[in-house]
Amino acid sequence: MPTTQTLNNTATDVAAPATVSNAFGGKRRRKMAKRNELSLTSQIVKWTILGALSLIMIIPLYIMVISAFKSQAEILNNPLGISPATFTLEYIQRALTSEAFNVVGAYGITLLFVVLVSVFCVLLSAPVAYVIARGQRKWHLALLLLFVSGLFIPSQMTLIPVVFVLRVLGLMGTIPGFVLFETALTLPVTIFLFSAYLRTVPREIDEAAAIDGAGKIRAFWSCIFPLMRPTVATVVVLHSISVWNDFVNPQIVLGPGSGIYTVTTGVYAAIGQYSTEYTTVFPTLLLAVAPAIIFFFFMQRFIIGGLAAGATKG
Repeated sequence: MPTTQTLNNTATDVAAPATVSNAFGGKRRRKMAKRNELSLTSQIVKWTILGALSLIMIIPLYIMVISAFKSQAEILNNPLGISPATFTLEYIQRALTSEAFNVVGAYGITLLFVVLVSVFCVLLSAPVAYVIARGQRKWHLALLLLFVSGLFIPSQMTLIPVVFVLRVLGLMGTIPGFVLFETALTLPVTIFLFSAYLRTVPREIDEAAAIDGAGKIRAFWSCIFPLMRPTVATVVVLHSISVWNDFVNPQIVLGPGSGIYTVTTGVYAAIGQYSTEYTTVFPTLLLAVAPAIIFFFFMQRFIIGGLAAGATKG
């Protein structure tokens, strides 16, 4: 039979690991609690910063929207509030029918630029990106770097040489000249996105098209290009908003003398002499930015999806 001393030793041996386990368990729980506390603190800081940045961007937009439906006195006395008693569509209707700013005409001209720039951008960039993505020589990489280097040059720095070139070609102050300039500005980022996405497309598709007797051009437009729809949608959305909001380039390339006004240059010409007449300024600004905001709201998912499509190589 075991003695009392043996039983005590056995109990001590059993209790020792349990004590050590409890000690390690308690230490682990304290670490997890501390980690959760730090995570909660970082979450609070992150959302506080994001909330502050959101307010900085939302408040000016909010003021512009509500001020478009208020009188001059109400804008000055109550800039952040609006009530049903002061709400009116009179100033929006006046801006729509204003002789100083033809909203419908500006919409049409700007939409024409958006469509032409998007079409030419895709037609020119897609084949170039395909050659770069499928090429395996050093000059293919050099060609990509050449186009990507255009991202580091602000468009304003190219305006002076562009003006000289367009004057020599006789395209200064014309729609073709402006479309060519805007299309050239879109090529670097478009070729970069297209080439990144095409690297994720399997080369077996090209080989299968070649076996079926298709040449490289037909294989690209018939088999590869339809697969690029997510990235094409992203490019179209980004460049559409860019062209719609552009002010400096149309103001200089087209110029007031051409009589061709985009939404931004038309707003500038319309409210330039009425900068303190807020019942003219705010409704006109709202009419100018509303289509871009609505377009971006419904198309933003294509931006995220298109950028993520070429993020990893499949």
